[in-house]
Amino acid sequence: MSESTNRAIVQSIFAALAEGDRKPFADAMAEDFSWTITGYGPWARTWRGKRAVQAGLMAPLFAQFADTYRNHATRILCDGDTAVVECRGSVATRAGARYDNQYCYVIDFADGKMTALTEYMDTALAEAVLSPPA
Repeated sequence: MSESTNRAIVQSIFAALAEGDRKPFADAMAEDFSWTITGYGPWARTWRGKRAVQAGLMAPLFAQFADTYRNHATRILCDGDTAVVECRGSVATRAGARYDNQYCYVIDFADGKMTALTEYMDTALAEAVLSPPA
């Protein structure tokens, strides 16, 4: 796919996430999609496969949220089949803490689908307010 197509996909994903709609993000994942969180601690790891990402990362993460998670892109850069997205998430946890993290996602595309995402975030915040993934 073209760089402009990939940019349009990312823009539509984050327009939906800003409104709390996670479906376009899930729909854009290839079946062999992988998600890597960088850094150290219980959140730093890689989930391989769309099902593993949804069951092992997304489901337990979103189960900790008290209300609708929103994520706003502040910058989107595209170069060929790679997009870089700076963004800010916002949500309250069921435990009463705020989980307002900042991220940088590096997303690889093939044939109009996301094949890999590398996430850079404040892992200390995640560790402080969230239960770690199993």
